[in-house]
Amino acid sequence: MKLDGSIAAVVTGGASGLGEGTARALAARGVKVAVFDLQAERGEQVAGEIGGVFCQVDVTDDASVAAAFEKARAAHGQERLTVNCAGIATGQKTASRKKDTGEIKAHDMAQFERTVRVNLFGTFRVASQSAAGMLTLDPMEDGERGLIINTASVAAQDGQIGQAAYSASKGGVYAMTLPMARDLMNDGVRVNTILPGIMWTPMMAGMDQKVQDALAAMIPFPKRLGTPADYAALALHLAENVYINGECIRLDGAIRLAPR
Repeated sequence: MKLDGSIAAVVTGGASGLGEGTARALAARGVKVAVFDLQAERGEQVAGEIGGVFCQVDVTDDASVAAAFEKARAAHGQERLTVNCAGIATGQKTASRKKDTGEIKAHDMAQFERTVRVNLFGTFRVASQSAAGMLTLDPMEDGERGLIINTASVAAQDGQIGQAAYSASKGGVYAMTLPMARDLMNDGVRVNTILPGIMWTPMMAGMDQKVQDALAAMIPFPKRLGTPADYAALALHLAENVYINGECIRLDGAIRLAPR
């Protein structure tokens, strides 16, 4: 896929973090970018700065996602590239005991279900609706109609204490990559997944510098946090290299997460 003004793209979670970095990198290549996000003010700002269009969307809702695609396609035409970065991070043990009272409590199932609804169901909802649109396109010279890039996490493979819900949601994204690619192979739509490690995001920016430095020191090489630019560089390569399909790639500086 040649990234230029002939390509329309959708980036979920595009108002901040990895999604924003990817939206900006695509726009710098001339790609027409639709920023999907819940954050209206920030989303409008990012879209305005890159010459794109902002679409407010709740990825847990079918109608909201459909309306966002309708707006994006009216502005830019049918997307050939969708990058799913929208997600939430949660933490709670399967069961835990309070130190002061000894009270034992099971995992809050509402939190577990919300994590899966956003990270797994939301990713698939956007991917499925995007794929349906891509199937209406004529294939390009190499036979490709489009590409979907999903975002899992290294927690899909080595989740830490308190990450049962998060790891389950991201593990689902990891596991559905190959069957999705097989579902769409005869129509020339590729599906790949990126598994980021410890990344510098707005959430990370709120942590004490000593905590950030300690996390960076855990990474074998390079000894720094991953950045939105690192993620965007891989996303752009996946777009340009048509032979990468059905693949899940760790972007983590070779780290393997310890239990905590």
